Amino acid sequence: MATLLLVLIYISFISLGLPDGILGAAWPVMQAELAVPYGFAGLAQMLVSGGTIISSMLSGVAIHRFGTGRLTAGSVAITATALMGYALAPSFLWILLCALPLGIGAGAVDATLNSYVANHYQSRHMSWIHCFWGVGALGGPIILSIFLAGGESWRKSYLTVGSFQIFLVALLCAALPLWDKVSTIQTDETREHRIISPGRAARIRGVPSALAVFLFYCGIEATLGLWGGSFLFKVRNLEPALAARGVSLFYASITAGRFLTGFLTYRLKNNTMIGGGALIALGGIILMALPLPLSVILTGFFLTGFGCAPIFPCMLHETPLRFGREYSRSIMGFQMALAYIGSTFLPLFFGYISTFTGMGMLPFFLMAYALILLANFARLRTLSDGTRGESDKRTEVSDQG
Repeated sequence: MATLLLVLIYISFISLGLPDGILGAAWPVMQAELAVPYGFAGLAQMLVSGGTIISSMLSGVAIHRFGTGRLTAGSVAITATALMGYALAPSFLWILLCALPLGIGAGAVDATLNSYVANHYQSRHMSWIHCFWGVGALGGPIILSIFLAGGESWRKSYLTVGSFQIFLVALLCAALPLWDKVSTIQTDETREHRIISPGRAARIRGVPSALAVFLFYCGIEATLGLWGGSFLFKVRNLEPALAARGVSLFYASITAGRFLTGFLTYRLKNNTMIGGGALIALGGIILMALPLPLSVILTGFFLTGFGCAPIFPCMLHETPLRFGREYSRSIMGFQMALAYIGSTFLPLFFGYISTFTGMGMLPFFLMAYALILLANFARLRTLSDGTRGESDKRTEVSDQG
């Protein structure tokens, strides 16, 4: 039973990742057809990000009101509807109208399922579901490329992904009884989940430091993902195609690293993985900053992604342990909101500063983000390790169905 539900969660994370890479990959042809300025893609992406931030902040209340199963099914239905809106959009205004619900649905699914896995499954599954998100994120552009190579419209990629999500909604609705049945396996499931405000959460020991870790982790990932190609092109003088491969190496190393992380959690604790990963990422960033051969620079891209791999899933999985299961739903949502804020605004911040300093400053900004992350993680360990109490006594759901 628990295994069937876990398979559904894995499928949901593939579905969650599928739309994420399509807009950027499809925009050159979308922009020409919709007849809008090239930079307007940023408006759509900002609305998507705004929706994810809003739904993440409210996810604790929403889970309490609707339950995990119904909220997940409803949120996927919202994203499916928005994707169909993209596919049928008669103008760019229609894209903007669909962008906000797309973000709201995706943010709700992300926060809700992360909270559920953190409370009900072992750490390796948190790493693997985020690996599967990476599979989806890589799969979206592949679906697009297949249609474009066949002379078809970009709209068919959104239609295909939207249709897959409609199928997923049907599966989620059919599986609604499973969520409650699996939850009853938890020996302490009767413990009340408390809904708390952001201000109340910020007064809990360690929460501000945890939020800072999420903010700057996602700042590193999104800033390097957005500007890494420009750094290789303008500073290291690579051809655009080779520069794109460097960024692909970064994302591929994150996906592969999360797959490996799932196995390493059998022997290593979450905190060891987080701290070790941050140090590896910092080492990769330092390699990027040094005047060394291209092979070393690309190794830096790989190490940065590989080091980033365990940080996000292991931090999420630690949430109920650090702050108690009763607060974990609300805090999980706030953490996801700060993650989206970091991935939205820190790349924009560097982009603005780079107009004055040049792309050569990218490794130094990433280095500053990594050092702030490490400082807050060290403080989080100091504040939270002594306050876990009974939350250390997590009862894992057996993988036996």
